Amino acid sequence: MKKTITVFRGDGIGPEITDSVLKVLEAAGAPLEYEMFNVGQKEWETNGKLIPDEAYASFEKNRVLLKAPITTPVGFGFRSLNVTLRTKYDLYANIRPVRSNSAVKTRFENVDVVIFRENTEGMYIGKENMVDEDTAEAIRLTTRKATRRIIRAAFDYAVKNNRRKVTCVHKANILKMTEGMILSEFREIAKEYPQIEADDKIVDATCMQLVIDPTKFDVMVMENLFGDILSDLCSGLIGGLGLVPSSNIGDDYAMFEAVHGSAPDIAGKHLANPTAFLWSACLMLEYLGENECAAKIRRAVDDVLTEGKHLTGDLHGTASTDEYIEAVIAALK
Repeated sequence: MKKTITVFRGDGIGPEITDSVLKVLEAAGAPLEYEMFNVGQKEWETNGKLIPDEAYASFEKNRVLLKAPITTPVGFGFRSLNVTLRTKYDLYANIRPVRSNSAVKTRFENVDVVIFRENTEGMYIGKENMVDEDTAEAIRLTTRKATRRIIRAAFDYAVKNNRRKVTCVHKANILKMTEGMILSEFREIAKEYPQIEADDKIVDATCMQLVIDPTKFDVMVMENLFGDILSDLCSGLIGGLGLVPSSNIGDDYAMFEAVHGSAPDIAGKHLANPTAFLWSACLMLEYLGENECAAKIRRAVDDVLTEGKHLTGDLHGTASTDEYIEAVIAALK
C-alpha cells in the first residue's frame, strides 16, 4: 500500500529541489503518493496566507510532511513558518545528523555527530516586546516537561543506534535558572542510561572544541537557539549546509526538511544542491518503515558524490541540479 504524505514546495530553490527529490523517490520505487501545496512568501503575497487552510488540513490528515525551504524575512514581516509549524504541531525533537563523506574533502574526515535540538521553547520561539521606544526584550521559555522529553529522546536514540555518548550543551554558568534546569534534568536522566557515557559542556567551549576535534562528540542535546547555531557550525565541518538533513518529530506528527534556507539568489537557475533534501527524504522513508528504499537512495547519492563527475557548484563541481539528479537516478541499484 502506498502512503500519502503532504509536500510543501517552499520558496526560492524550494520548488526545483522538491521536483528533484520526487523524481528520485519515484525512480527508487518509494511507495508514496503526494498532496502538494505552495506555501511561503509568494503564497502570502498572492493569496494573503502563508499556508493555505487546505495545506494545514492535509498535514493533519497525513501526519507526515516533506517541506522545502521557506523564506523568512530578516528583521521585519511575518514570523518564521518553521517556528509556526514546529509549535503548532508540537514537533519537539529536531534531529540533525552531520556525517563526513569521503567525496567531500574538508579539514576533518570522521565527523559523525547527531544534534538533538529542543524545537518548541527557548528564545527561538520569537516572543519579543518593546519595553519603550528605545528598549526591546526577548522572552526565553524553558519548561521541565519539554526539557525532559528532548533529553530522553537523545538518550533513547543513542541506545537504539549504538552510540557511545550524549553531551548536554548549555550555558548554565550564566543562565542559572533556564540553563540550570536543563543541566540538572540532564544529569538526573543520564542515571537511567548507565550504558551511555554522559557529559556536559558550556556552549562557547563546545564551539571551540568542535572546530579543533569534532570526533570528541557523538550525540549532542541542547536548547533551541544553541541547536540552530551549532548545527550550522557542524555543517561547515563536513562541507556545508547542502549536506545536512533534518527531521522534526513529535508524538503525533513528523516534518522532514533540509537545514539550509531558500537561497533566492540562485532560485530558478538550476544550481541548487538537493542532497540535504534528498537525505531528509531518506529520514522520512525510515520513519515510515521504508528502510530498504532509503538505503538504496543513500547508496546512489554516495556513489555520485564519490565519483565526483556530477557535483554542483557548492561542492566544487559544474553540474546543474538536473544533471546531478540524473546521475543519482542512474546510480540507483
